[in-house]
Amino acid sequence: MAENRRWQRIVGLSTVSQLNEVVRAGHATTVINVTEALQERKIAAVADEIQRLGSRLVLLAGPSSSGKTTTCKRLSVQLGACGLRPVGLSMDDYFVNREDTPRGENGDYDFECLNALDVPFFNRQLQALLAGEAVELPKYDFHTGRRTMSGTTLQLRSNDVLIVEGIHALNPDLTPDIDPADKFQLYVSALTTIELDGHRRISTSDNRLLRRIVRDCQFRGYSAEDTLHRWPSVRAGEEKWIFPYQENCDMMVNSALLYELSVLRGRVLPLLEAVPEVSPVRPEAERLRQLVEFFEPIPEAQIPHISLLREFLGGSAFKY
Repeated sequence: MAENRRWQRIVGLSTVSQLNEVVRAGHATTVINVTEALQERKIAAVADEIQRLGSRLVLLAGPSSSGKTTTCKRLSVQLGACGLRPVGLSMDDYFVNREDTPRGENGDYDFECLNALDVPFFNRQLQALLAGEAVELPKYDFHTGRRTMSGTTLQLRSNDVLIVEGIHALNPDLTPDIDPADKFQLYVSALTTIELDGHRRISTSDNRLLRRIVRDCQFRGYSAEDTLHRWPSVRAGEEKWIFPYQENCDMMVNSALLYELSVLRGRVLPLLEAVPEVSPVRPEAERLRQLVEFFEPIPEAQIPHISLLREFLGGSAFKY
């Protein structure tokens, strides 16, 4: 938070009213470009630290809609600029077979718990990779609920860095057999630092929820009502599996952008207004609508194609 207060001073604004004045004056592009540059410099600093430490394994975690995927892709670019070759490993391919998945209190499969992953097998493969051995990677079929071997072999070279992204990445129980000297742990969050005024902050979870509403509609076919219904269970999972381990990180990246709610406004307002009056989540939709209406709109066309915000809006230079 202190780092991002410093970023506010560099950009020259800290409240919504100040941002709105800049937008109305036609200077939004300057704020966008400087904010994006500050975030890119932070990601470059993470890559520099990974190179300095000689870390072979990067574990990246963060809550829902924090921008983990784009951060991972931008970090890969910066690692490449350091002369390193990033190699991704999907934790989704290490799920146990569906019938072996633990069940939650309601009797449904609990896919978010740590034991939904085959942790011993995951550690054996990580140890082999870090030792320079070739391993055959698994592939999980979400339709059949079974894991098979993919036929794809991976072997790390001297300048390779293995990147693993997932909600459990910072949980020490995920990688108990891996030497801490080999691990670099990165936490991505969206710590909203812009304030409504000098006294009222904007909730970090609201920032992520608004991102998720836009993304779920754009890419997953869910309405704002659907996303709002799911949000309490998402938050409960974060409290149990993500937030307790965030302080384990070696570095933290704040993915929040000072200007982003001005951009999300145009997408999210119609979605929130479409929530039926009789819906139990209508009061929450109305609260979010009132929040977003504080912001002057910024056209999406002004947003760079490598911006983290493109993960939610679409039009990214990266493939997801």
